Amino acid sequence: MILTSTKQTDHHLASWWELEERDWIRCLLCPRYCSLPEGSRGFCYLRQNVQGQLVTHGYGMAVGLSADPIEKKPLYHFYPGSSILSFGTLGCNLGCKFCQNWHMSKVAGQLHERSHYTPEKLVQLALDNGCVGMAYTYNEPIIFGEWVREVARKARSAGLKNVLVTNGYITSHAREDIFEYIDAANVDLKSMTNTFYRKLTLSQIEPVLETLRWLCNETDVWLEITTLLIPGENDSAQEIRRLTKFVAQELNPHIPLHFSAFHPDFKLQHRPPTPATTLVNAYHIAREIGLEFVYLGNVFTETGQDTVCPTCGKVLIRRSGWRVEVEADFIGRCPSCKKRLPGRFDDKKHSTGKLVHNRL
Repeated sequence: MILTSTKQTDHHLASWWELEERDWIRCLLCPRYCSLPEGSRGFCYLRQNVQGQLVTHGYGMAVGLSADPIEKKPLYHFYPGSSILSFGTLGCNLGCKFCQNWHMSKVAGQLHERSHYTPEKLVQLALDNGCVGMAYTYNEPIIFGEWVREVARKARSAGLKNVLVTNGYITSHAREDIFEYIDAANVDLKSMTNTFYRKLTLSQIEPVLETLRWLCNETDVWLEITTLLIPGENDSAQEIRRLTKFVAQELNPHIPLHFSAFHPDFKLQHRPPTPATTLVNAYHIAREIGLEFVYLGNVFTETGQDTVCPTCGKVLIRRSGWRVEVEADFIGRCPSCKKRLPGRFDDKKHSTGKLVHNRL
């Protein structure tokens, strides 16, 4: 069953802001702390000062609505083999020169062309399509945090899970609110140098590290991390060691880390794609550092695809593209050595099948 939508042009009163002098507004959502005169929009484009109030133009959007394999987020230890209803809006609070969703994150002036959905419609759509939950993704979900909260609250009430795919660039003013109903997150850790963040994303690294520490140490949100390896920018052995040591020593060695291959796009079209050998080398460095679960994405390799028991070496989940085969007796515990695998898994046996991207 596919639900219809109606056109919507109204804006929605935003959260996380304060009024400054002369009716300027200071947005408290992300570490940019945009200061906005009347009529001005923030860096993210979605948030705007309208007559002395901060409004968001992202409320009610569902751009790119589709039922995706959960592995596409990527999440490999969160209900593997399931599908999840995924959508985004427009805009972003980073300025990544390598953005591979720039057609959504860098689009301006098209908000009036989008369709409006209610939380109830999206929840029903997820249920009708057999999805495990909702994923807020494609562009940066932090910038439409009010919409995330409302949909996630309704989804949880209906027994669905909520997933945030995010750059982690958020303030302490907003993160507890936005993550209140979130069950799992994949956070981009783009580099371990502030130079990279300033030069290629127009942001700073420390707020991202703070978000990762907070998620790992102070919440029950299941966390996985993705790093896009860009030739000549963040793919050196030294940088990979530094990044993997951060995950192993300051977070937790059982957190899955996904190394993803870069493909030329947006403002970095002159750069070559990431060689498969670079990703395989990163995999071995991360394993040597002590990370238990390292995966490789956007590339076809035999290394870094399957989930293997870190104690006895038994393959528990096999992956080939979006095809996922879960070991018949695996319900979150290795059937051979009985080790409990970190993550969130069904307490019933999985079926083997091929999940196909389904644009709704």
